[in-house]
Amino acid sequence: MFAPRFVMSMFGALAAFAIATYFLTGSLASTAIQTLLCAVLIQIGYFLAVLFLVWKEARERRKLSPGKLPADATNDEKQANKVPLRRLNRPGHFNS
Repeated sequence: MFAPRFVMSMFGALAAFAIATYFLTGSLASTAIQTLLCAVLIQIGYFLAVLFLVWKEARERRKLSPGKLPADATNDEKQANKVPLRRLNRPGHFNS
């Protein structure tokens, strides 16, 4: 789901909804409230759709490699190439 395309589509749908609601009710206040409620419902639907896509992708990745996690660094080859954290956390030399 491409976010800028979604936002533009959402504004277009909300504009069409607001115009139709205004012609049906004739009330500007009612149109504003109903359009705001529609915007919130669209955002909830977008959030749930993105959540579903993330869950689906995680499930597919687990199926491809059931016994291995991507950040599994237990073998000696990966450990040999790592820099110890103590070296990274040492303060540098200050010329004062």
